[in-house]
This record gives sequence, C-alpha cells and structure tokens, in this order.
Amino acid sequence: SEARFLVEAYVFYEAILKRRYFEGCKVKDLGVRFKELRFYARFLLVSLILNRTQTVKVVVEKLKALVDDCNANFRETNFKEWKLVVQEIVRFMNADTTFTIASARPFRYSAIFDCHPNSVQYVARFHAKKVLKFRDAILMSYHRNEVKFAELTLDAYRMLQCLEWESSGSFYPKHLAETKENGVVVDYSGTSGLIDMKLVADMTDPTLPPNPRKAILYRPSVTHLIAVSFIKPVMATICEELPPESVILVYLSASGKPSHINASPVESSGGPKRTTKNKLTSHNSLEQNFSSPESHINGKKGSSDYYDDYLWLGSKGNGGSSNLYPGDIIPFTRRPLFLVIDSDSSHAFKAERGEKAALLLSPFRPMFKDPFSADITQNGSQFTFFLTAPLQAFCQMTGFALSDSDIEVLNNAENILSTAFSKWEVILCKSPSLDLVWAQVLSDPFLRRLIIRFIFCRAVLSAFCSSEESEQYVPVCLPQLPNSLSPKAEVVQSSVSQLANHLNVADGFHFDNT
Repeated sequence: SEARFLVEAYVFYEAILKRRYFEGCKVKDLGVRFKELRFYARFLLVSLILNRTQTVKVVVEKLKALVDDCNANFRETNFKEWKLVVQEIVRFMNADTTFTIASARPFRYSAIFDCHPNSVQYVARFHAKKVLKFRDAILMSYHRNEVKFAELTLDAYRMLQCLEWESSGSFYPKHLAETKENGVVVDYSGTSGLIDMKLVADMTDPTLPPNPRKAILYRPSVTHLIAVSFIKPVMATICEELPPESVILVYLSASGKPSHINASPVESSGGPKRTTKNKLTSHNSLEQNFSSPESHINGKKGSSDYYDDYLWLGSKGNGGSSNLYPGDIIPFTRRPLFLVIDSDSSHAFKAERGEKAALLLSPFRPMFKDPFSADITQNGSQFTFFLTAPLQAFCQMTGFALSDSDIEVLNNAENILSTAFSKWEVILCKSPSLDLVWAQVLSDPFLRRLIIRFIFCRAVLSAFCSSEESEQYVPVCLPQLPNSLSPKAEVVQSSVSQLANHLNVADGFHFDNT
C-alpha cells in the first residue's frame, strides 16, 4: 500500500503507452509481442488498483486489438491464455458498476460525499475511554469461478477501494488522451516531464491522511495467512508490527466447507417458509454457493457445529491447509480486531473466544428479487456490495435498473442515504449503550462508514424478508449495536421506506406501520 510505488509504476507505464514504445518493432517479432502483452496486463492491474477507470477502458481496447493481431500474424502460436486475460478483464468491467455507471459515486471515502456536515461536530466531540487508529487491513476473497482479474477478485477490489481516500483531483478522472489514430483521439503534446508532474499531482492529495496499509491475498494457505512457519505469516507479522493503540481490519470472503458447496438444501417442517411473493431466490443452480447445513437453516446449532464449520480458502494440496476455523482467529484477538466475515458459514464465528473483537457477519444466503442477481460468480457478494456501495447494492437487490440516464433519480437517492447516515452517526455518538468495542473505533472515518452501512444493510434485508426468514437472510454484528438503530427502530425503518418509495420498489418490503 505504498501509493508512491503504484503512482510511479502508473507514470512509467503511461509514458510507454504515450511514446508508442512498442510501435517501432517489427510485426513478426514474437518476443516483443509477448513483452507488449505483459505490459498491457501489468498496466491494467496498476490502473485498477489506482481506480483509473478511463485508463482501464483505453488499455483494454489496445489489449484486445493486440491479441487479435497476434492471432492473425502468429498462427502457429497459441494465444489461448491471453484470450482468457481479455475475457477476465471484460467480465470484471461488466460486473463492476464503476465501469458501467459513470455517474456513480466512488467506492473510496470522499470528503465531499461521506463526511456528513450535520454529524461532524458530534463525531469530533466524541470521546471513548480508548480510541484506536485504523492502520492495517488484510483482505482475502475466494469463491469458485468468481469475477476476478489476475489475483484481484471483485470483492477484494471493492473492499480495497472502500478503504482508500478519494483525492480531490481524481474524482471523475480525465480521459486518457490519444492522437487521431484508427478512430481514437490521442494527445502526445507537451514534454513527458510536465505530463508526469501533472499526473502525479492529480493522483496524490497532500491534504489527506495516509491510506491504511493493505495486504491482499488470493487463495492463501491457512499457514501463509496465520501460522508460524518458514513462510512469513501475514496476520502474525502485521499484528506484531501493529503500533500501540491501533486496530487491524480483517476481511474474509469465502464459501463454507467444501462438503456444503454441492449439497442440496435441506427442507424441513421446522424451517422457514418461503415468502408468498416468491421474491427470495432459492434455486438449485445457485445452491452450490449458498447452501447451508440443516442446523443453519433452522437457526440452531449444536455445541460441536462451530468446530465443524470453516471457511474454504481454495484447494491447496492438503485439504487441512485450506480450511480456516473460527478458533484460528483467537490468538489475534489479543490485538484490537475489526473482523468482517462474508460467508455462508459466517455465523460460526459467533463462537469465537478470546478478547472482545468487532464482528460484522454476513447472512447465510443472499436475497434478491431477480434470481440471476444471486449468482456470486457473476456479481460478487451481496454483503460486501452493501458495505462498499450501499445504494447500488439496494438497487441490485430490488431489481431497480441503474443507468446514467437516471442521474437525477440517482442523486436524490444518494441524498436520502446521506441524510439517513448523518442521523445515524449522531445517534451512535450520543448513545449511552454503545459498547466500548464500537466506541473505540467510531472516530475512524473508514470503520465508522462500514458500521453505518452495516446498519443500513441489516435494516434493508430485515424489511425485505418475512420475520420467520430473518435467521437466514439478515446479517448480525457482535457485540450488539444500540437498539436505537435496530432494523425496527423508527429512524432506521423510515429512511429505508423513503428510499424504497423514491425508487418505486416499496411493494417488495414489509414495513411496520411506517
């Protein structure tokens, strides 16, 4: 997370592109063509991480054209892997609203949109017995066939962007200019030094605090993630280096144990009934991602069930090295921990012992009006989407089609959310029953925003399903947040109702006389 290294890489790659470094080579030089392909792939990854969406769009088109050119000129060479690279990035762009809705607000924390004027004074005056600084995060996501580019999954990308500051010069980023060449406009005017200086100034904002450091892992072994071994363990190292009075965020998104993945759902008379409106998806084609054991469906657990459930981090030789149990986290609770678990086995972490940690746990299953949206391999996780882009997640859940043609509707909806979040922040700051675990992280803007968005997610899902189904479809947090912000609280339900009415989707909700 040393941003200067990313910026330097971006400036270097863009200079190669603007100076047309590869265009002087001979068409038949296969070695140079492979270098060019690798260049575009690396440029795309750096651009994604830095949220340079316009650059990504330009580079993707160049990569497509280059792969087609290589196939035409080097017929004896197999470029199947590079075709897969193109398919991955196109699939990623189609799934992420950053690319599909240009007017959508950024995932990153923006002082313009996320700092609510009405609650600033309360947050500034808020004092806990112990205030922790958020400095480090570990982000891990793995689901079979999920949307990803290289080793950056869609869920990890969304959480990564959610934990970054939005610099004043990078919102609504400028188009990457090009000279008129094959129908594309490109501008190579000015000296490269001036271009680089302007670019660096545009991508960095000295007025903002440093971003939290982030370690992004893809399909790590449990040994690599936590254990003491010859491989440097990520969690142990970060916890050891964590400064005093600091908190570490751990985000884990993965399926439950492999035996759950292909299991058919268990139907029993004791389980919840389906809604009469048939809006909750429970389709056989999607069960592989969201199926749960019978004890989960009935909302009950045996004493040993917590030790049977785990997160599956992907196949890595020995099966045990891929299984993360709730107990594996216990040693790290000696340091302040903010834990986000997005899994169909998330509630097993309720049994976690040790020092008190902040826990945000996803539902067992997602819930959508449109069955197609429930496929995590196409759209990413619903819970993570709510934490990183709440309005877009709300629209996806209710089947409301967002587009740039509805900018006024979109802006008004965002204003409704901003007003609600501002009120909820004030209530949190003034609540005498706020647990110390939450109080000591409330001053941090990133963690406070996650807490507020969790309250919204919980309220929305609670109102969207019937009461007997809440065990499966509603997320939970530990320790409990104040009752004044529960899903049934008037100040919470009225805001969700106002948003639903604004988007004309209120008929899908169950509100209590709101």
